[in-house]
This record gives sequence, C-alpha cells and structure tokens, in this order.
Amino acid sequence: MADGDAENDVHPDHLARDGALLTDTVREAGALALSLFRTELKNWTKGASSPVSEADIAVNDLIAKRLRSVTPDYGWLSEESADDQTRIGKRLVWIVDPIDGTRAYLAGREDWCVSVALVADAQPVIAVVFAPASDEFFFAQAGRGSWLNGTAVRATSGTGLDFSRIAGPKPLVERLNRSGGEISLHPRIGSLALRLCRVADGKLDAAFAGGQSRDWDLAAANLIVQEANGSMTALSGDAILYNRREVTHGVLVAAGRERHTSIVEQFRNHPLP
Repeated sequence: MADGDAENDVHPDHLARDGALLTDTVREAGALALSLFRTELKNWTKGASSPVSEADIAVNDLIAKRLRSVTPDYGWLSEESADDQTRIGKRLVWIVDPIDGTRAYLAGREDWCVSVALVADAQPVIAVVFAPASDEFFFAQAGRGSWLNGTAVRATSGTGLDFSRIAGPKPLVERLNRSGGEISLHPRIGSLALRLCRVADGKLDAAFAGGQSRDWDLAAANLIVQEANGSMTALSGDAILYNRREVTHGVLVAAGRERHTSIVEQFRNHPLP
C-alpha cells in the first residue's frame, strides 16, 4: 500500500508545488550537465554496453538532493541509482534519467537531455525533458497540456506516413512501408526521450522505441506526448505502466492520435516475427 497521506499529495496544489520544484531542479541539473559537456570526463561501461560518465553521476546526485530533500516520502527510480524496491509501495515516485543519450553527450553531439517525471499510480503526472545544448525545455502536467519553452505544442494530425518524419530503429520504420520501395529515413536521435518529444512538438510525425527501453527513458516523454494530443503505447495499443518491479519495456510507438491508431492497426495486421 502507498503511504496513508498520498491522497493529498496529488491535489492540484501539490502538483503545482512539485511542478515548480521539478522545473527549478531540472534547469539546475541541465546547467550542470552543460558545464561538463565537451570536457574531459571519466567514463566507463556498465552492464553489457551502457556508457556512463562522471557527469551522469554528478547530475543524478544533484537531482536526488533537490527532489528528495523536499519530498522524502516519494519513491525514487533512477538509471544511475541502485533500485530501492520500496518504491513499489509508494503511490508517488520520481523517475529520473540524469543524462539520456550519454553516447551522444560523450561524443560532443547536442541530442541529449535531462529527463524526469513524477509518476502516480503507474502513470506520469508531471514531466520535464530539458535539452540544454539546444535550449529546449519541455514541460507537461496531466490535464494541463505540453509546453516547449513556454509555448503550447501539439502532435501532427492525420494518418499519412512521410518516412523522413518518422524516427526509430530502421527495421520498425521499414515495416510500415507496404509498397516495398526505397524510403528516406530520419537521422538517428541519440536521446530516446528527445526523439519522443519531437513527436509532441510536431517535428516528427511518429517515433518508435525499440525493445529494452526502461522507465527512465520513457516516463517524462510519455506524458509530454500524451498532453500534446498524441498517444504513446506498446505496438499492441496497450498502455505503458511505470514503477513496476520490472522496468524494461518492449517495442513502443508514439504519434498524434489518428496516426498512432493507424500504425497500431498496421502492426496488428502485420505483427513482428
């Protein structure tokens, strides 16, 4: 069970407080990440092939200190923190990727971001994705819309497929090409969260996440897409649930609502092998 006072924590006044806290925290975290960008950094590989640097750790520590000092009763799930399973019993949980797109970050490219969401009952309710190198600050609150640098954004409408405006793993995008002809693919975007947010602000018509994405890659961008009149789900159309014991997800798709429905239907009719 969640904490007994959690009912009060999702009151609009509390969401406004937490949204302001998150905004200030991620701006500060982004400034720290940017100050270390394109400098000599210690970096190493965790797991099979996931890069991590001292910048990831420094940004994670800053976010943890700022958020957890104000909301000590909330759960915590971060790519760069040991997973404390007590989060599963919390109704409200911070889900954090201190630097999403670490490969891009270490390579000196600008397609990386800080991504943080507050999740309540398995769904994100506040989200920030901040790309400091390109000065793009996405913010969303459940029921309040999505914003980029203070301007409301909206996913593109319609069902057409312009493959130059669809991003994701090449095999997934190519499966939408029923004609079999040559198609022009969108260049790769190093940060998955930023790739998905490009759907929310209309720069992309659709984006895929390949299998093995984690809660911290997805939660903030999911709300930003949803609040921009888009949908983001599994290829089956099933909703994505967060703060479960298993935080790894299968293939996902994000698009404006009409296009999302059409893409999901195509994959139902022609499922992945």
